[in-house]
Amino acid sequence: MSADCVFCKIINRDLDADIVYEDEQVVAFKDINPAAPVHILIVPHKHIPTLLDLEEDDEALIGHMHSVANQVARDFKLDKKGFRVVINCGADAGQVVFHLHLHLLGGRPLLQTIAKDRGV
Repeated sequence: MSADCVFCKIINRDLDADIVYEDEQVVAFKDINPAAPVHILIVPHKHIPTLLDLEEDDEALIGHMHSVANQVARDFKLDKKGFRVVINCGADAGQVVFHLHLHLLGGRPLLQTIAKDRGV
C-alpha cells in the first residue's frame, strides 16, 4: 500500500467510495467523475503503479480483474448490449491515479467516443 495513494485509501477505508464489489484481491467502485452512465473502477488491493509495473507473479491478478469486470458488467446488466474495459498507462494516456485500475464503461452506445478519440 502507498500512504499517499487515493485508491489505497479507499481500499483501507480511509476514504469513502460507492463500492459495488470486493474480494480478497480487488475492490470495484463507482467513478466519481463518470464518463458513461455506468463507470466502475476495478482496483487491485496490491499497489501496482502502472500496467508496466506488473510482474510475472501478477498474471493471475490481471486475469482476475478482467473476470471481475465481467461479473460487474453482468450485475449492471451491461452484458446484453456491450461495455468497454480500459486501462490507461501513464500520464499521456490519461492515467491520473498511479495505482493500476480497469475502467468498466457502459450504459450507452460508446461508438461516438471512439470516433471523437480518432478525430473522426
